[in-house]
Amino acid sequence: MNASAILAAGCAGIVLSAAATFLLRRLALRWGITDRPSGHKSHLHPTPYLGGVAITLGTVVPAIALGAFEGPAAGILVGAVAMTLLGLIDDLIPLPQLTRLAIEALAAGVAVLCGIVAPVTGGPLDVLITLLWIVVVTNSFNLLDNMDGVLGGVTAVSATCLAAAAFVSGQPLIGLVLVTLSPAALGFLLYNWAPARIFMGDAGSLFIGFVLACSAALLAGTAAPAGGPGAAIASLLLPTFVSTVDTGVVLLSRWRAGRPLLCGGTDHLSHRLRRLGLGTRLTAVTLAAGAAAAGTAYLALVLGWIPPLGAAIGAAAVACLAVLLPQRIPVYPAARPQPSLPVRR
Repeated sequence: MNASAILAAGCAGIVLSAAATFLLRRLALRWGITDRPSGHKSHLHPTPYLGGVAITLGTVVPAIALGAFEGPAAGILVGAVAMTLLGLIDDLIPLPQLTRLAIEALAAGVAVLCGIVAPVTGGPLDVLITLLWIVVVTNSFNLLDNMDGVLGGVTAVSATCLAAAAFVSGQPLIGLVLVTLSPAALGFLLYNWAPARIFMGDAGSLFIGFVLACSAALLAGTAAPAGGPGAAIASLLLPTFVSTVDTGVVLLSRWRAGRPLLCGGTDHLSHRLRRLGLGTRLTAVTLAAGAAAAGTAYLALVLGWIPPLGAAIGAAAVACLAVLLPQRIPVYPAARPQPSLPVRR
């Protein structure tokens, strides 16, 4: 894969995504496809959806045009487009959780059949681990799309780091897919930067999560010369660090508070950073910087600059701290004390 092809893919991705976002925003407003403020949602005005479709077009069209539709890359693209369709339907008509999970598992199965298996144990159990990983991380990115500019910024950074790792690891077709995803996210971000004029919706977040989860799983086998379980674990965690930590923060917080685990809420990392005084834009930049730090560590692993076991232990330790420390930031309303009843004697 020469530099001119990579540059062409990147340029096509950002131009197509930006143009499609502009057009789809107008269509969404005309057709009334908007996300209206309610319940746990923090935006104040109805905002059009369909941004995720633009990201999909900006990624898939250039990648296929430049020959990325074969082998594992084809499996990723097919499953990712299925995720876009699933998310689009769910944006318009909310689907039952079991239906979503079943379709996500089928798409993950397609990726596994195309050879995407993370060598965590070195045995048959890796197939199940990879399936669960893809489904969980896909939904983690879906949860991360909770504030203007956050997921777009994290995606642009994470996809760039993964693309570099793919080219270094001898996976140019996966690299090409990721090279188009990163600028496609930037093209969308032009309209999603706070205050957002359009949302990507589930159609975009599920697409992004699936592509990044599958890419990380595929590259886990070639993460470092030494290889082994440590390299595989670090290669799964580091490229998806921010979304994985965010999901951990939310699940632990809701479990401790006795709240439903799968309901929406303003208890994500982004909302906690806002509580600390960061604005929306600075919150997006901070989380993108976190993704950049994790992505840099991942590239160092791929290049063999840090030992796989040390990378795995370090990534897990930092992830645990990143999940535990935000628990100290209050995000739920204080419980009202119950009035005591007089006791009759």
